[in-house]
Amino acid sequence: MVKRYLYLSLGFICVGLGFIGIFIPGLPTTIFVLIAAWAFSRSSERFEQWLLEHPVFGSLIQNWRQYRGISVKSKITAVCLIVPTFGATILLTSFPILADIAFISFGLALCTFLLTRPVPPTHSTQQVTP
Repeated sequence: MVKRYLYLSLGFICVGLGFIGIFIPGLPTTIFVLIAAWAFSRSSERFEQWLLEHPVFGSLIQNWRQYRGISVKSKITAVCLIVPTFGATILLTSFPILADIAFISFGLALCTFLLTRPVPPTHSTQQVTP
């Protein structure tokens, strides 16, 4: 019973962090949503189903679970948000040069990871007529 509440707590914390990550550069949304889905799968069918049916996160979770992949649209969106936010953070703050180098390295590693994930197959709903 305690284990269930720990997983539920982890799920809610990760959903919250994922939500905050939408607005704060450098705080990843996707990984927190995936962790939340994993935690809910071990504690609450209801909350797991809520995430799986979520209009924004549902397909992301399903693609990751089935194919360990990320859609092209999600990759483009992520990279188009990562590059300017990391760049602006580096240019507009007065962190030491080592912090800037670490930030650049993390951004490059994150973009590389995203871009090297497989692309899940797309399911066409169009029927071919002769």
